[in-house]
Amino acid sequence: MEITNLLLLSIFVVSIVALVGFFVTKTKGFGRFATSSFLLLLVLVVSSLLFAAGKLDSQVVANILFAIIGFSGGLFTGKELDSSKLSKKSQTDSI
Repeated sequence: MEITNLLLLSIFVVSIVALVGFFVTKTKGFGRFATSSFLLLLVLVVSSLLFAAGKLDSQVVANILFAIIGFSGGLFTGKELDSSKLSKKSQTDSI
């Protein structure tokens, strides 16, 4: 087997383990966090497979990785306002 095939196979196996792990550990239902995490994981899997197959340039993969890091950073640090803060904010906005 060629080294490229072994690389593709190993990335595929790690990706399948990550996707199975995602579905095993997530709570029931798809909220904002679960859907975003799943989509980020899929983008990472597809882009890494395409890069290993030689279909994507390293600059494109770097841009994809930076976009994933930026989006996930905003996803993890973005906190939802509770209802009391939200009602206070809407009252101050209407004034």
